[in-house]
Amino acid sequence: MTVRYRISAALALLLMVSSGAVPPAEAQEKLVAPETNPPGDIPDNQVFVTYTSPEGFDLKVPEGWSRTEIDHGVRFFDKYDEIDATVGAASAAPTVSSAKAHEIPDLKTAGHAVKVTAVKDVKLAAGPAVRISYVSNSAPNPVTNKQIRLEHERFILFKDGRTVTLDLAAPAGADNVDQWQLISNSLQWR
Repeated sequence: MTVRYRISAALALLLMVSSGAVPPAEAQEKLVAPETNPPGDIPDNQVFVTYTSPEGFDLKVPEGWSRTEIDHGVRFFDKYDEIDATVGAASAAPTVSSAKAHEIPDLKTAGHAVKVTAVKDVKLAAGPAVRISYVSNSAPNPVTNKQIRLEHERFILFKDGRTVTLDLAAPAGADNVDQWQLISNSLQWR
């Protein structure tokens, strides 16, 4: 009589991890090296259109980018470039210390190898904001599993018990300073 054993996928993975064949899931993800010729520069002659959000703000975005609705907001994207704008509730305006205590830990938990490079108060056309500059890895490409390093500028604005969080992302080294300034200063409350 022959006895056959089936090893579940979870048990097989556990055996591979314990034998050292696969690193444990708890291993911290490392930042990938930036691309030598990064994709993602928004052209200087890019046309921008105004997006009117049902959540109560207007924002200029590059014409022709894909758009998808996300929880309490919207995402615009083109290859690895991305603009996320979300609305939330808050009892007070964000500060550098509240961003360090709450926003940054959330970024590190939700992102891929997030490294914050600066947190400071800034003034945008729509009012005062907290700006968080950081780098992260992109999500793995579903086909190639490749990741690239992204640079982010996150702005958090407050008005009448609401916040808008605007996150701009592009491949590290892309020259989007002027375009990101145009986008962040185009944000207007309605």
